Amino acid sequence: MRKLVYYFGVTLDGRIAGPGGEYDFFPTGDEQQTASYSAWTNALYPETVPTALRAATGLTDAPNRRFDTVLMGLGAYRPALDAGITSPYAHLRQYVVSSTLKPDVDPAVTVVPGDPVGLVRELKREEGTGPDIWLCGGGRLAGALLPELDEMVVKNYPVVAGAGIPAFDGAFDPTAFDVAERTAFPNGVTLTRLTRR
Repeated sequence: MRKLVYYFGVTLDGRIAGPGGEYDFFPTGDEQQTASYSAWTNALYPETVPTALRAATGLTDAPNRRFDTVLMGLGAYRPALDAGITSPYAHLRQYVVSSTLKPDVDPAVTVVPGDPVGLVRELKREEGTGPDIWLCGGGRLAGALLPELDEMVVKNYPVVAGAGIPAFDGAFDPTAFDVAERTAFPNGVTLTRLTRR
């Protein structure tokens, strides 16, 4: 069965973005450290690089390795829209969960006005055990989908935001995960893969 995997970056205080949705404050280290970290994560998850950046990162023809579908909340989709990009991950099936976004924003994007749990269950039931579903964000959507979340890949950045969008924004629901693997990088970032207990 396909898995729902939340792949995201987070601050030490659990924020995936600042109060205005900004994420440019995440430290990446010096140029050499950044190149090493980016090359490693891009090789592991090339499909998580937006289509507009794939050529610059040498991923133009890179096949999808882990995901064939991306699921976003409006907050995660908004930066692309603000840049005039309506199909940020053209190499994936794209779903945006939003009750306010117009359904015809782009023919390659399916807008889902409600019931993200039902959508994920439907996607998981698709034939085969093919590629997984990438939960790109945001915090409210992750909170709503916690019961369906099978795995997390967390990029922990050594910075405190102080305020902003939490990684999970939902009801109190303690849910245990096990650490499957962890990698530390010279720039201070750790990447941890967790599976549902």
